[in-house]
Amino acid sequence: MSYTQILYDVQDRILTITLNRPEKLNAFTRVMRDELIDAFDKADADDDVRAIIITGAGRGFCAGADLSAGAETFNYSKRDLSQDTHPDRDGGGLVTLRIFDLNKPIIAAVNGPAVGIGSTMLLPMDIRLASTEARIGFVFTRRGVVMEAASSWFLPRVVGINQAMDWVMSGRVFPAQEALEAGLIKSVHAPADLLPAARRIAEEIRDNAAPLSVALCRQMMWKMLTADHPMEAHKLDSKGIRTLGKTADAREGITAFLEKRPPRFSNKPSTDLPAFYPWWQPRSFS
Repeated sequence: MSYTQILYDVQDRILTITLNRPEKLNAFTRVMRDELIDAFDKADADDDVRAIIITGAGRGFCAGADLSAGAETFNYSKRDLSQDTHPDRDGGGLVTLRIFDLNKPIIAAVNGPAVGIGSTMLLPMDIRLASTEARIGFVFTRRGVVMEAASSWFLPRVVGINQAMDWVMSGRVFPAQEALEAGLIKSVHAPADLLPAARRIAEEIRDNAAPLSVALCRQMMWKMLTADHPMEAHKLDSKGIRTLGKTADAREGITAFLEKRPPRFSNKPSTDLPAFYPWWQPRSFS
């Protein structure tokens, strides 16, 4: 797929995806939805991509859904869905569920306003940084609609039900500092320092962590959010330790540590995921 509304740039094994409709504050469209999903598929298949950073072009991260259709923007009965492969599904949810299943770590660099889907797409990302210029809003109640992008599942898990209720019931837009204090984001940076800070985190992962281990640990933490007892994590941990303990990466990780040198990991998420992966039952939309 050729991209028209995002930029896809791999440098030094770090992929930067840039939402690229700056004249519209990167407002979300069906085209952007499909391009993002394709980009995540492409990144997962590429073992040269060790980490992903996502940001926005211009002064915004993502201003939410494109409202150019006016009052009927969210009225699906008034829209031409003949070319849509998922006409009955929320587009934001398609994106966040794809992020949820990623095998690569993903870092958000929120450079400006992030409202609606611009805020909810952040939730399944692993590490979120923001510029001092960022403003975030879960504005659905102010638009007469409901939460989307599976955010009713993600948001309370990220910041707790009390904070989630405050933001969603009011629909207010709040500054990056408030997001920091609530734990939605890791840190706040001057605009010029935001991408370098995100890249430093990505480089730390790239240079020191085994890609196969990263993929499995990422999924273990996200998927265990729904486990009903720590015994479920213990069962999974036990399978993982027994399986990965036999790999070249495990031998290399220990040897590199003992020899006090950087590791050279060789196992690949594209080919070396263990037989028990995925351990969860994929969910269908029905």
